[in-house]
Amino acid sequence: MTTRVGNWGLISLSPQVGGLSDGFPACLDGRFAGSGPVATVGVMSSSDVSGPRDLNGRVVRQGRLARLTARLRGGSSSKPLELADEVVVVAESDDDAVASSTALEGSDWRADDEVILRHDLELPSNRVQEAAELASLDGYVRIHDDRWGPLPDAAVAGHEMLVLARVQTLDALHLSQERSRMASLGSRHGGIARRWAVLQRPAG
Repeated sequence: MTTRVGNWGLISLSPQVGGLSDGFPACLDGRFAGSGPVATVGVMSSSDVSGPRDLNGRVVRQGRLARLTARLRGGSSSKPLELADEVVVVAESDDDAVASSTALEGSDWRADDEVILRHDLELPSNRVQEAAELASLDGYVRIHDDRWGPLPDAAVAGHEMLVLARVQTLDALHLSQERSRMASLGSRHGGIARRWAVLQRPAG
């Protein structure tokens, strides 16, 4: 069974990454069944505008009442999370066999708060830019600095680390979906997705 997801083409619905219980996409091939290659249409990245995000990293347009309620609450917790904010790692893994639901249940992740979802990919140096541009169509931003600690080193000569991140709300299903998305992105560009991490503002 295949289905279309965002700008990434067709995916096969097969529980292969993150555990059999998650039931999320595991393969992206960028084609419609029985047709030619999919044409990619440029969209504005959700990183270009501010506001609370949904489970797919898209900015949620708030109504006047919601904006007023958020303003009356005050405090930093009412402000949409940004990639430049102070955050800490609340969940992470470099083990493809660990189910997303298991990883989140055993962590400090807070389901009601926005997260920064980070992925570290190791790719051939000449494929990094192409992969980053493709990921940007779904709101991911390439991280060049050490805002969350030193950038990891590539383990293979001629390869380079690509760190991607975006703000979104999160649940186990969508974490699994993004893990599969990044595994496919890495594979299609001659590399691998090495690890992922969920970051949130410090509790309290």
